[in-house]
Amino acid sequence: MVALSVGPLWAQAALTVNQLASFVQSSIQLRHPDKQVASYLLKLKLSERLDARTIEELQGLGAGPATMEALRKMVETSASLPPAQPKPVRIAPTPIAPPLLAEQKALIERVREYSLNYSKNLPNFICTQVTRRYDDPTGLEFWRPSDTLTTKLSYFEQKETYKLVMINDRPTEQAYESLGGALSQGEFGSMLHEIFDRETHAVFEWLRWGTLRGRRTHVYSYRVAQPNSKFTINYMRTQEVTVGYSGLVYVDRDTEMILKVTQEGENIPPAFPIQKVTGALDYDYTRIGEQTHLLPIKAEVRMRHDRLLTRNIVEFHLYRKFGAEASITFDTPEALPEEKTKEQPIK
Repeated sequence: MVALSVGPLWAQAALTVNQLASFVQSSIQLRHPDKQVASYLLKLKLSERLDARTIEELQGLGAGPATMEALRKMVETSASLPPAQPKPVRIAPTPIAPPLLAEQKALIERVREYSLNYSKNLPNFICTQVTRRYDDPTGLEFWRPSDTLTTKLSYFEQKETYKLVMINDRPTEQAYESLGGALSQGEFGSMLHEIFDRETHAVFEWLRWGTLRGRRTHVYSYRVAQPNSKFTINYMRTQEVTVGYSGLVYVDRDTEMILKVTQEGENIPPAFPIQKVTGALDYDYTRIGEQTHLLPIKAEVRMRHDRLLTRNIVEFHLYRKFGAEASITFDTPEALPEEKTKEQPIK
């Protein structure tokens, strides 16, 4: 029934050959069932002619027999369409020399001090937190909206308080903590503190230069071993496990402030219901009153339970100074545009 409900959505839009190839490659990497992938392919429409060379390349990447049979049929049905546009040629940027090893270590120590004091340096404020939740029971990343939660977030004396205001744009008195499904808390310093706390013994390694929202960044990888971790995964408030984790830290080259952190749980026990958890948290410069602070603007959490995928996109809007005069109109804002991180060429 899921396949029948999702298939027509794909059938409405004609895909290019490059889009088709990306879909098949993604399915191979995620190890989706061969027959299920084939059934989806047969519902797709192409805007370009699919050729034998393309499907041979996909076979070489690991496409299964049922997928290959579906692709051969698509070669026949697309024979009268115009040829596919050539793939754009990407010219790799000239690599930039990394900082010296001593400079890398010194930067991590300065970032550590900044991270451990991040919460202490934040003002008291309120803001609107919008959580858009999605799920996909097929495991193929065909996301469908689950609900949208609008919350008043108060930050006072380094503590966060959440008051659920609306569910799907309708006022509610339900408590935030009583909601089912995946929820997000602790974006205002908890993640940074746990990564950079010396007791965590995180191992950092300079990885590359990057850009994020037009700013050049140092990109460090890090890893925290399970015995030192506080990364806890909770399933339905009935099962809980603490695992090690790894990720990336993006540090603004000019201000040495953190612009983004990613996390991924490692070595989750096979018997635990949730097999995969990843997260990302983006910061940006935001004015509160007369001062500018680096504050969370967007977070994303993804989880996998068997074939069921869940995805939460959390956004923070309308930061205001905390006080009796502070007020927010609770209309659900439009979703923020997707951010792209890429390598920075020499200028």
